[in-house]
Amino acid sequence: MIKVAINGFGRIGRLAFRQIVTQTDFDIVAINDLTSAEDLAYLVKYDTVHGSFHEDEIKAEGNEIVVAGVKRIKVFSETDPANLPWGELGVDLVLECTGKFTARDDAMKHITAGVKKVLISAPGKGEMKTVVYNVNDNILTSDDVIVSAASCTTNCLAPVLNIIHKNIGVKKGFMTTVHAYTNDQATLDIAHKKGIKSRRGRACAQNIVPSSTGAAKAIGLVIPELLGKLDGNALRVPTADGSVVDLTLELSRNTSVDEINKLFMDNQNETIKFTIDPIVSSDCVGKKFGAIVDGLSTSIVEAEGSQLVKIIAWYDNEYGYTAQMLRTAKKMFQ
Repeated sequence: MIKVAINGFGRIGRLAFRQIVTQTDFDIVAINDLTSAEDLAYLVKYDTVHGSFHEDEIKAEGNEIVVAGVKRIKVFSETDPANLPWGELGVDLVLECTGKFTARDDAMKHITAGVKKVLISAPGKGEMKTVVYNVNDNILTSDDVIVSAASCTTNCLAPVLNIIHKNIGVKKGFMTTVHAYTNDQATLDIAHKKGIKSRRGRACAQNIVPSSTGAAKAIGLVIPELLGKLDGNALRVPTADGSVVDLTLELSRNTSVDEINKLFMDNQNETIKFTIDPIVSSDCVGKKFGAIVDGLSTSIVEAEGSQLVKIIAWYDNEYGYTAQMLRTAKKMFQ
């Protein structure tokens, strides 16, 4: 069993908690967050998007969260990860979910504190591997102590591209993620730390907000053959969870809608699902897939002998991403 500490108990940290306590591969021993144990226990029990969770079995006692009256999880409020007692607690893995310690040197503070390995729930900065489970997790070795689980959008995009590139070949492409708003945005218009041009200070529940995403460019870290061949942008929309990637590709040869859909049908696994049901964004919320390919939306335009291919894939940018991250976490210890 892998002993886990969660650093940062926000959207991803809390969903990691929810998924871990129902599994036998992990044992949560500690949480570090600049919020009281009482507040954290409340937030993990009640969630507007994902519903209540064991609300009668989770409570706070002092600086601990108690689950089912038996399991006690220590809660710390330490700003410097190097000062956390990971070695003393025998922690094997830190899930770095603050969004603040994404640089290798910063994540290494957890190693200084005595943990064996760190998995970052965001794109990393500096020398480390970026891993999307069921795409390139085979690159992991026992020597990898700091690993990035990439972004939620990369965990949707990479499995889709991996299947197409292996079977047909991708020459180049562009993607748009139509993405649920996040807590980095404002509920009412306000000055934003990223500046006016980021547009993230505009009211998220009232606007479609153009934004940036590094997901397409990060594909080269996961599928090296596609380095420099993709780009993309984001549209933040007024939904709390559930997003979709709109992918346009020029392939190495001509194909058909039937061939593409059959490829996805035949290569389904816990990371990627194929459906021909007429689903909408709320239908992917709570699903553990990195990508759900919408077969009804696959389309091709052909002119002068060349084609552009359109592929649509849904994803729960919170729950599905967290599931992918935990799959990678297990792989780090195999």
